[in-house]
Amino acid sequence: MVRAERTTLQQTLVVSSELVPFQQIDVYAKESGFVRQLNVDFGTHVKAGQVMAVLEIPELQLQLQEDQAAIQDARNEAARYQEEVYRIQAEQKVTHLEYTRLDQVAKSRPGLVAQQEIDDWQGKDLALNAQVAGALSSLEASRSKLDRAQAAQRRDQALFDYSKITAPFTGVITNRYANLGTLVQSGMNTSTQALPLVQLSEDDLFRLVIPVPESYAPSIRIGDPVEVRIPSLNRTFPGKVARFSVDVREDTRTMHTEVDVPNPQGVLLPGMYAEATLTFNRAKNVVAVPPETINIEDDNRSVWVIDPSGKVENRKVVLGVETPNEVEIVAGLKGGELVAAGDRSRLSAGETVHPKLIQLLQYHGS
Repeated sequence: MVRAERTTLQQTLVVSSELVPFQQIDVYAKESGFVRQLNVDFGTHVKAGQVMAVLEIPELQLQLQEDQAAIQDARNEAARYQEEVYRIQAEQKVTHLEYTRLDQVAKSRPGLVAQQEIDDWQGKDLALNAQVAGALSSLEASRSKLDRAQAAQRRDQALFDYSKITAPFTGVITNRYANLGTLVQSGMNTSTQALPLVQLSEDDLFRLVIPVPESYAPSIRIGDPVEVRIPSLNRTFPGKVARFSVDVREDTRTMHTEVDVPNPQGVLLPGMYAEATLTFNRAKNVVAVPPETINIEDDNRSVWVIDPSGKVENRKVVLGVETPNEVEIVAGLKGGELVAAGDRSRLSAGETVHPKLIQLLQYHGS
């Protein structure tokens, strides 16, 4: 006989996998150029934004000089048209005043000023008005030309800034493909086989990709704790379920699940073999008995209960969380009650027995 005890039950699943970097990329050059400076090598740790290499791009350097010259020319042209606008506006102002003065005299004292003179000054005034409009248009066009030249310089400067190849995230260089003086092709050029400069892997966080069997898939939750054991280090690291695919693959009947494993001390390495122990369906303070005490008849589950007087009762129970060593009894049994274990074939309801507590073997496998 064994006693139904209150305890905490949880299901565990041990899956083997290997550590992979959380992020791993090949770093390409945006613009083609020669490697003038190389600051990293195999195993170099870099911070996000750190300059890993500098390219020499003579064509862009010359283009920037041309852009600067074009900007200066546009500025000079705009300044020249501005001066022209000022000159014509000043001349037009004097002409307009003279025309207005003569026109007022002619109106106040008819015959004193010849109409021909008035018409000549009016024509000069209108002509200068047109010249002002033309000069303003030319000034606006020169300013637009200056804007285009400055935009071209900003574009070429942005491209030239890509001569400094920086790390997009903090990590370690796991491969190097170029040397000093190597001509690196642009990664944007689809017509050539572009060679990456380096391979960068994030080393402070790892992914552990594990295939969770279909029967366990409904129990997986984001944030579930995971114990990650690394046999080669004889150490266990904490992890947690970070993401899963929410579908079961037809060929393997498993669900793609990823565990994030922090690596603040840098002892974990890509490719290390790992054993992940997932814990789920945790039930606290529940009544539990060994699975050997459960009677199974079709869809019914029952146990042989021995009351304090030694009388045997066949009682139906409802099961909950099941582990290799214990089964939760959701209904039908209270903590402290005695249930029959071992050979129960000779028991019958209502008979009286002399119970004796025994210790069952525990399963400790993975």
